[in-house]
Amino acid sequence: MKLQITHRTHYEYGSPVSESFNEARLQPVTHAGQVCHQFLLKVLPATRLRHYRDFYFNWVQYFEVPEPHAALSVEATSVVDTAPPPAGLAEAVFPMRRLDECLRLESCYDFLQKSLGVSLDVAVWKLAQDAAGGETDAWQAALAVMRFIHRGFTYETGATTVGTHMLEVIATRRGVCQDFAHVMLGMCRTLKIPARYVSGYLYNGPRDELKGAQASHAWVEVFLPGHGWLALDPTNNQPADDRYVKLAVGRDYTDAAPVRGSFKGAAEQRLDVSLEIARLA
Repeated sequence: MKLQITHRTHYEYGSPVSESFNEARLQPVTHAGQVCHQFLLKVLPATRLRHYRDFYFNWVQYFEVPEPHAALSVEATSVVDTAPPPAGLAEAVFPMRRLDECLRLESCYDFLQKSLGVSLDVAVWKLAQDAAGGETDAWQAALAVMRFIHRGFTYETGATTVGTHMLEVIATRRGVCQDFAHVMLGMCRTLKIPARYVSGYLYNGPRDELKGAQASHAWVEVFLPGHGWLALDPTNNQPADDRYVKLAVGRDYTDAAPVRGSFKGAAEQRLDVSLEIARLA
């Protein structure tokens, strides 16, 4: 599937601000199952753009606007080819009793620890144990956690903010895709299943059957030795397929936020985000 994506982020400030420093993780990755053919980032006020790969190999564009400005616009346009996951994913197998081996893998260590948005509290562990129901296979346990969140939590826009901690979401059982991803991260990590946060998009054409479709989306990848990173979406209770476009990964939202930054000046600001996804082929 070939998709064209235009992601616009616009800030307006109560009074002019200055010394704005920003990072954008808006460039889709190229990996097995996904190829980014084109990427263009436009920023107003116009400024010089630089880029680098961060610790988790995400593409990061960074820029600064030192002069006073009353608004900031960031527009990212991408063309991406996606492919369905390989056949046989449903048969992924790895014994729970061998998960300690993942602690010795450098690529997994960070994704077994607590982080800013993810708790490994004993209450999270108990919830994960209940959800897994004694499963002896890690993939089946991850699927059980995904189903548990989908059944037991209500998708409700406005119920949380980007700063809402997963323990609050567990208490209220309400949130959006970012929140459900954080809850799944915590539950999987307490089961010793390496799990990382994924930011991106979910294309659903003109339909509205999938929550989070046609908007910024978040899901989870779990690691199984011999199988690699496998993507699961607790918001929609399904493995990720060719409708998903992956931007960045991290320990939680703070590592993979599409746009983040700081500035000097008025605290009052208004944020508008719009997204257009069109299928080209």
